[in-house]
Amino acid sequence: MRGPRFGAAVTTVVLAVVLVTGSVWLLAAQAVLFALGAAAGVQKSPYGWVFRTLVRPRIGPPPATEDAAPPRFAQAVGLVFSLIGLIGYGAGVQWLGLAATACALAAAFLNAAFAYCLGCELYLLLKRVTTA
Repeated sequence: MRGPRFGAAVTTVVLAVVLVTGSVWLLAAQAVLFALGAAAGVQKSPYGWVFRTLVRPRIGPPPATEDAAPPRFAQAVGLVFSLIGLIGYGAGVQWLGLAATACALAAAFLNAAFAYCLGCELYLLLKRVTTA
């Protein structure tokens, strides 16, 4: 849980900078990171590597681990919102770029600040609905 929160904190900063600057390139870079997290898992993403290499040795191993599927799904949701943001900015529809980026920022902030992963909760809800 600590690794994904670290990644969410970095993502929060990156997306806040995107909102302030309107940097399409920075949003594109974050989209690539979301894609890596969705495809390979959060622990194998660049933010996961930084956490494993620089942070975890200083704080020790986690008391428990969680299923990798919900955070991977959350990364995919972040990817969708960042792609919508890129489409908005690229097409000159500024409000769409801002709104999609703000949604991704809000979700990342909730995870970073309160350990509440919206994408993870959506994954669990969809799993319950589809298996019921």
